[in-house]
Amino acid sequence: MRGYIAVTDPGWYEHLRSRPIVADVNFWKPSIRESPRLQVGTPFFFKLKAPHRAICGFGFVAGFSALPDWLAWEVFGSANGVFDFVGLQDRLARIRADARIEADPLGQIGCTLIAEASFFPQLEWVPEPSDWRPTTQTGAGYDLTRGEGRRIWEECLDRVRARQPHAIAEHGSATQGVTERDAGALERFLEPVARSGSSILVMPRLGQPIFRVRVLDAYGRACAVTAEHSLPVVEAAHIQPFASGGRHALANGIALRSDIHRLFDRGYVTIDHEYRFAVGSRLKADFLNGRSYYHLHGRPLNLPAQATARPAPDLLAWHRDRVFLG
Repeated sequence: MRGYIAVTDPGWYEHLRSRPIVADVNFWKPSIRESPRLQVGTPFFFKLKAPHRAICGFGFVAGFSALPDWLAWEVFGSANGVFDFVGLQDRLARIRADARIEADPLGQIGCTLIAEASFFPQLEWVPEPSDWRPTTQTGAGYDLTRGEGRRIWEECLDRVRARQPHAIAEHGSATQGVTERDAGALERFLEPVARSGSSILVMPRLGQPIFRVRVLDAYGRACAVTAEHSLPVVEAAHIQPFASGGRHALANGIALRSDIHRLFDRGYVTIDHEYRFAVGSRLKADFLNGRSYYHLHGRPLNLPAQATARPAPDLLAWHRDRVFLG
């Protein structure tokens, strides 16, 4: 299994480390070009620039997206590693000026989506690879089954192990700062990946921010019902809400225009077993209206080309049975 070690700005790390809980983070850059292309599930290590020369945390790649800077802020907020949108714009401007990078005409930035991120305090930083080339400016891939790659992978997982609730029982060691996210990372990635050298990649658990980006991208940033692609009004809807046990997973999401999203959540519209939009009679009964929507009744959805990104039939059935008012 291969991982990627990315050169990381100390200010980005310090901001995220100071937050009490962080799961999804945006590892952004001014350019929208994806380089390199990393497989979903790839371990992604944050290596601080000189003079620190140490790895201060890691997470798992959940995708890449070119996002307008305003949307990157709207989705991730301070998980962009800055305090506010003005701070994000200022940092982008400084980097572009220093590196002579021309801004994207649409204001987009390159966003590597990192799920299940963990950040270490300074005393737990992992030494950078002994064979790291000082001339490497952005990052480098490493084999995690041998040599320095394996050392770094195991040491990072050891840092997570030390924060596990069950570490007290298994190892007799004290723990603090434990989060459910840390536990999930260890249970699913420590064995057999690091110890046996298995090449298996495990899909990382997504939080709300990455769920939103992944769903919007899967639907081409357009409403599945109306094909509206004015991005400020296209939203990522959960079929089964997270509060009701739904997951932040592509199969539990659908891109909808904001007004249709609200009607869907309140049960006035649904999706039938043939992926057709359905408008219930309660819309007219409750509001003596609905003519803006009834012409959409029976319209086939515009679905993602990738089958695994389409709404799961059992979740749509759940919505029809539990939410739809009829």
